[in-house]
Amino acid sequence: MAHFQGRIGLIQRVLPVYRAPFFEALAASSSEGLSVFAGQPLPVEAIATSSTLNVAQFAPANNLHLFNPQHPFYFCYQRGLLAWLETWNPAALIIEANFRSLSSLAAIRWMKQRGRPVIGWGLGAPLSRKILSALRKNFLLQFDALIAYSARGAEQYAGIGFPAKKIFVAPNAVAAKPAHPLPARADRAAPKPVVLFVGRLQARKRIPSLLKACAELPEQLKPRLVIVGDGPERQTIEALAADIYPAAEFVGAKHGAQLVPYFLAADLFVLPGTGGLAVQEAMTYGLPVMVAKGDGTQDDLVRPENGWQINADDDFALLFSLQDALSNLPRLRRMGAESYRIVSEEINLEKMVAVFISAVHSTKK
Repeated sequence: MAHFQGRIGLIQRVLPVYRAPFFEALAASSSEGLSVFAGQPLPVEAIATSSTLNVAQFAPANNLHLFNPQHPFYFCYQRGLLAWLETWNPAALIIEANFRSLSSLAAIRWMKQRGRPVIGWGLGAPLSRKILSALRKNFLLQFDALIAYSARGAEQYAGIGFPAKKIFVAPNAVAAKPAHPLPARADRAAPKPVVLFVGRLQARKRIPSLLKACAELPEQLKPRLVIVGDGPERQTIEALAADIYPAAEFVGAKHGAQLVPYFLAADLFVLPGTGGLAVQEAMTYGLPVMVAKGDGTQDDLVRPENGWQINADDDFALLFSLQDALSNLPRLRRMGAESYRIVSEEINLEKMVAVFISAVHSTKK
């Protein structure tokens, strides 16, 4: 794997728990390490954060929030940023490519005054209010290179006039490539196919829609539905399941090794709502996946060869896709094998780190 000679600095609004493995791997690819400067979210965001890193260093920021993150004019200012830059003195800086982080402008100026590169990392540049689009464009054009989560994001960056040769695509990865072989699964599902959901039980996950879709399937296709997770909607969802699909099993929250038996026992992984860090992990166990379309981060991961993407608000599409999936078990097995290949060869933490290092190297004068 490629390495960077020097220190890397990385600025995040917050440090989610799921990002820690990536930062540790990126730190191991820098000769003088990585320091992550990040603060805390608002309580309403319910983001599980980390404040400890082992290989990388963690530098706490004091986040000052203007409005709620769902507000169209939300902004954040991170106190202590310039002091951290002076102390860490990075040779290259990676910043979330989010114009709503007001202090990032000062960090960009600090680096440019010293002739050092600044790389932006983000979802892309979707259409928004005219004034916000202008602010985003002016902000993005200050970077020496941009890293997009997906091919769609890269196209959006190019669309605002950022040089294509300075845009890199690092598909959003949360897991290393699998160390285990492709799990063997029987040719027949006995006694019923197993559909698995893993995630937080909250409204945006659309679990009620999944329950209704399962209930409307032909009798011979009705699956054993296993729901792994906990959250604020659990009681409501369990009550609905008891009424319309009592075959659903709620097993509570599981993490790490506790999840493995559920992945191995499943035939199909379904995430009918937005988000979903477990999709890639499900793929490492050879599962075909069905997910809701979102910001483009799933586009490179979920393809016709290994799964289905449906509109998040289309219950008919969910029902139709479930019926299509469960009616052909041999095809599900082939799609599961393709899922495993994708995360083994194309989308994993190792590949993501390699793209980041390539982007940093591309900015050398």
